[in-house]
Amino acid sequence: MSVEVLDSGTIVNFVEDEAFNVSIRERFAHLDADHDGLLSYSEWLKELQSLRVLETHFGIDVQTDPKELAHVYKSLFVLLDHDSNGTVGLEEFKSETKRMMLAIANGMGFLPVQMVLEEGSFLKIAVERESNKLGLAA
Repeated sequence: MSVEVLDSGTIVNFVEDEAFNVSIRERFAHLDADHDGLLSYSEWLKELQSLRVLETHFGIDVQTDPKELAHVYKSLFVLLDHDSNGTVGLEEFKSETKRMMLAIANGMGFLPVQMVLEEGSFLKIAVERESNKLGLAA
């Protein structure tokens, strides 16, 4: 993890760049454990469980109802599965990830904010991409 400064422009520029497409393909390939070109619910569930977003509150473990967790995880999968076929393809994954990233950018506004970012996260990649561009311009 690292503390980074970013604004909505950092995110918007990233999702409009080929670097976003490359990152999406890489993350999708990593999640697609059986390499069939589709994400099953179990493959998606492993990723969500590893994030532990709902099981912690500011880094402190909290008791979470397993039924509630299962409902939230299934609901997120349904959002990704546009054609309701029980799997998520690369384009579905890309489309929803882009939508989420743009929603984050929209919520941030134009003022820079300081955030703790996970290594390898899409936001961290966006910040690194922008830093590299600024370094090249100098």
